[in-house]
Amino acid sequence: MGGYHYRWVDVAFDRAARVATITVTGPAEGGPRTLDDIRASGAQWWPLAMARELDDAILMLRINELEIGTLLLKTRGSVAALLDSDAAMLAHQRDWFVRETIAFLAADPGTDRRLRAQLLRHHRSGFVLCRDAPGTGAGRRSLLHAGAARGRQRSTAPALSAANLGPFLMVNGMTRLATRFAGEDAPLAAITSHIGEHLDAAQAMELGLVTFTPDDLDWEDEIRLAVEERASLSPDALTGLEASLRFPGPETMETRIFSRLSAWQNWIFNRPNAVGEKGALKLFGSGSKPHFNWERV
Repeated sequence: MGGYHYRWVDVAFDRAARVATITVTGPAEGGPRTLDDIRASGAQWWPLAMARELDDAILMLRINELEIGTLLLKTRGSVAALLDSDAAMLAHQRDWFVRETIAFLAADPGTDRRLRAQLLRHHRSGFVLCRDAPGTGAGRRSLLHAGAARGRQRSTAPALSAANLGPFLMVNGMTRLATRFAGEDAPLAAITSHIGEHLDAAQAMELGLVTFTPDDLDWEDEIRLAVEERASLSPDALTGLEASLRFPGPETMETRIFSRLSAWQNWIFNRPNAVGEKGALKLFGSGSKPHFNWERV
């Protein structure tokens, strides 16, 4: 067990399962709204403080936790406060301090080190788990509890922010939602009318915002099965497959390097995890289990 603990970010390990759970805590209140108050907050302004902590946690995972293969991303906090924080950023995005904070949070084309770029280039599988708080778009699979906004205050249900439609661009020059829908206009147009609205699980599923909506009966088992499935697979293959899927849409130099080239180097069958003496292809059909080097991610 163990982990890294910051003010807004908590990372807990289950090293036996090769899993790290990253929990990001949002502000209890909306925080400063005027530019003067934002500047007065300085490094303690929640968007910047959280981004710096999460960035540090991801780098620590990359360097020190080589066998961790799966990241579970969770959020907790006030949905209304997060919407207010997003609104403040968008309202003052032309100011240099707010602009640089947004750039830190984004994965702008041509940048070398940004938070979402770190998440997307991190060679681990990612799951987003949402029960009572808004999720993040950094995972390949998002699970939202089927009881979201049912039998509870609707204000605790996930909600979309105008910030989801920009200015946080990925390295392919598209927003995360545009990337999720592979650049199709119709799904993006459908969600525009729901900005700021608290969504229940059925609505989120209909809009294509989540992958699966298990209920109380299935929630724990679905998560366990998904994580165990990922943990059992070759990290080489996962690196290639997932990197190739993360950046659909227009090709840029970054997508060629971090997606196509990564997939070619790792997925093509020239690694020991595939063709070594105990590799998956060598032992295929033999009835024996392959032996993987879990650090090959």
